[in-house]
Amino acid sequence: MTRKINETFLKAARGEKTNYTPVWYMRQAGRSQPEYRAIKEKYSLFEITHQPELCAYVTRLPVEQYNVDAAILYKDIMTPLPAIGVDVEIKSGIGPVIGNPVKSLEDVEKLGEINPEEDVPYVLNTIKLLTEEQLSVPLIGFSGAPFTLASYMIEGGPSRNYNKTKAFMYAEPKAWFALMDKLGDMIITYVKSQIKAGAKAIQIFDSWVGALNTVDYRYYIKPVMQRIFSSLKEENVPLIMFGVGASHLAMEWNDLPLDVVGLDWRLSIREARELGITKTVQGNLDPAILLAPWEVIEQKAKEVLDQGLAEPGHIFNLGHGVFPEVNPEMLKRLAAFIHEYSASK
Repeated sequence: MTRKINETFLKAARGEKTNYTPVWYMRQAGRSQPEYRAIKEKYSLFEITHQPELCAYVTRLPVEQYNVDAAILYKDIMTPLPAIGVDVEIKSGIGPVIGNPVKSLEDVEKLGEINPEEDVPYVLNTIKLLTEEQLSVPLIGFSGAPFTLASYMIEGGPSRNYNKTKAFMYAEPKAWFALMDKLGDMIITYVKSQIKAGAKAIQIFDSWVGALNTVDYRYYIKPVMQRIFSSLKEENVPLIMFGVGASHLAMEWNDLPLDVVGLDWRLSIREARELGITKTVQGNLDPAILLAPWEVIEQKAKEVLDQGLAEPGHIFNLGHGVFPEVNPEMLKRLAAFIHEYSASK
């Protein structure tokens, strides 16, 4: 028997009219869930993502607990990098640490290519398990974007200001564009394999690209983003773009051949529409509000919903990921409120 998939999220992503506003939460899998914390006492992130049954369980859990309208694959943006020759280790309390940082054109030229079926079969097997047997909502696959991945590769790990990355970009343009090409190729191949395995939408996370101004974004980043999205567009699944502190780039994203512009909490949906953003928007409750009393959460969620409901094409989300301190019951209550309130309008 074929499972019926709730396609509300996909319809909203395409700008179609829906019966209610769909919702999912970035970082909905893990962190704030007691079941996840129990798993993390036994297994590292690396170990979880390499076990399809376990990874599928972690991905599926928030859909069942919160009644959200989409699942997002549980994994890390670093997942494809070892396949191309990046020595990456996720260190507890620090994040990704790179053992062989990129410092020159020669370093870029040493990078290889990804073969997803051989290099990340566990990712594809998790997707197949979820989409063929387990989920009643669409699964969102994802990848990091070239700038954000490059920032880890050049800095050697997380950074507060991306000075080394920007210095490399300005001082070594040939090496920079070669790196963008390598990462662009990797992302296209990696994401297409996720779609082939069953992912019904894709989100590209350019978490740290807000460190660049608009002029530099257009010159150093936009060409590779244009190429990535143009190639992925052929797959005919909704494509979402998201970054933190990147409101000044929202109109640049609106120009790209993607479907959904993800907004953090710094730019309201009304302001985005007034700027001229015509695509579906996703967002954008400040995740810190989830630590406030319910009355505050409800009021702030109403404000986001009212702006989103002004025209078709809104997916409710947070302006960044769920914090570990957030009570899972609050996420469940919020999802129910979003569904009920938007259906009544």
